[in-house]
Amino acid sequence: MQGINATDSKLKGFNVYEVNNAIAKGTPTYNRRDFYKISISTGSNTIHYADKGIDVDGTILFFGNPYIPYSWEMKDPDFYGFACVFTEDFFRGQARTESLQESPLFKIGGTPVFKLNDEQKEFITFMFRRMTEEQNTDYAFKDELMRNYLGLIIHEALKMRPSEDFFVHKNASSRITSLFLELLERQFPIETKETPLRLKTPQDYAQHLSVHVNHLNRSVKEITGRPTTTHISERIVNEAKALLQHTDWSVADVAYSLGFEYPSYFNNYFKRITGTIPKAVRG
Repeated sequence: MQGINATDSKLKGFNVYEVNNAIAKGTPTYNRRDFYKISISTGSNTIHYADKGIDVDGTILFFGNPYIPYSWEMKDPDFYGFACVFTEDFFRGQARTESLQESPLFKIGGTPVFKLNDEQKEFITFMFRRMTEEQNTDYAFKDELMRNYLGLIIHEALKMRPSEDFFVHKNASSRITSLFLELLERQFPIETKETPLRLKTPQDYAQHLSVHVNHLNRSVKEITGRPTTTHISERIVNEAKALLQHTDWSVADVAYSLGFEYPSYFNNYFKRITGTIPKAVRG
């Protein structure tokens, strides 16, 4: 998909747009690690989600979790629909609601695809058209209005029965390794001290990819010849070096941003991997 950046919208953390065969070129994928996605589409295509896939023909409603890689393989030139991307902060607003990752529609291990009948298609399409029309208005409470539309779509989906027609990819080891490496890279760069690294262990990645950690470890070792922990630790250390060399953050700040509770833990970790201490890298 041509890159559609949610921050281009006047609404911070939200964007809704139309998708058709003229706009959707290539394979649509999520491109920000903090954006959730809801889309309605009509056509024939295959959706790849974590290490599974589903063939769909007709109109479907899809819920994308930013921590689970997904993509479309479009087979129909008449593919069309709508999509919106949004952050959890936008969706929650001032309300202290449960995390979207706990929602049955977005949570790990859930089924994100819903096949729609004509009545459901008409209702959901109407909601998306209303959001598209309202997005560029000057209405003072536009953000709250958009949250209401999203809420109606979510509640409509909660009344539906999700599709259970997923298949496991034949070359599962190769695909899950590719997904792991992609998800690992998407955790970086660390941009602020206030949003520390969330995924730090093979168990964390396995959970977000909806696979057993043993399956993840076997697949990564089989395909790359290196353990999952090695990939994670080397990427964390590389990010640590970049932060130490190119920011004025203290060692404690760098440690916290990379998910270490105490600087001493970070120092020991860094020395074990690199043979030197963080301050030595900073010069």
